[in-house]
Amino acid sequence: MDPLMKSLTSLAIAGFLALVPILGAAHMTSAEAQELRTGRWVMVAGHGSVEAAPDSADVTTGVLTDAATAREALTANNAAMRKIIEGLKAAGIDAKDIKTQQFQIQPRYRNYKDRGAQQVDGYSVRNQVEVKVRQIARLGEILDQVVTLGANQASSINFIVSDAEKRKDEARKKAVENAMHRARLLAEAAGARLGSVMTITEEVIGAPRPPRPMVARSMAADSVPIEVGSETLSVRVEMSFMLEVAM
Repeated sequence: MDPLMKSLTSLAIAGFLALVPILGAAHMTSAEAQELRTGRWVMVAGHGSVEAAPDSADVTTGVLTDAATAREALTANNAAMRKIIEGLKAAGIDAKDIKTQQFQIQPRYRNYKDRGAQQVDGYSVRNQVEVKVRQIARLGEILDQVVTLGANQASSINFIVSDAEKRKDEARKKAVENAMHRARLLAEAAGARLGSVMTITEEVIGAPRPPRPMVARSMAADSVPIEVGSETLSVRVEMSFMLEVAM
């Protein structure tokens, strides 16, 4: 091995050993343990990802009402929300898929310039529910229906891949293949051969995207235009390998 490369490798390994505890040493052979102590090993990161189409969505929608008194605003809001919830259930949405997400009663203020102070000018009541739409093809239809029933707020949509964990298995395989390719390349460049796997750790990345605005193509002729798109499911792994000196 080139002296400079050997020095840099030794420094990198020494720094890593100071930060990361060695796991599973009791299961190594005496030869592997000796290799570990002498520092002839390499650690790399690998990445893998797959694309998946969402098959369900969480929608936040509700009603904002204003009135002169809090009681009047609440009464109007309650009536509107009951109509929306009953309509969602009639449309086939299960009760367990409708959850109150936000409820607020707030005063509204008006500036009186001649009096130099703010005074309460009425009240606003906001009630929002999160609705899980399990049939993605019906999403536009459901959104159109809640507006027809009286909803005047729709703040977000969160698209979901229900079998995301299963889909990530392919990303895991790709991440390991990528890590092994990198490790083999580094070992060969340093004049060594890649030995057995010592450790593997996984970090799942690419969490569900933040709720997105409701835009783009229509899913039905008379429904709200919705773009489902796709989700990127990513996995990152860290792997360490023994290094064998090439003869």
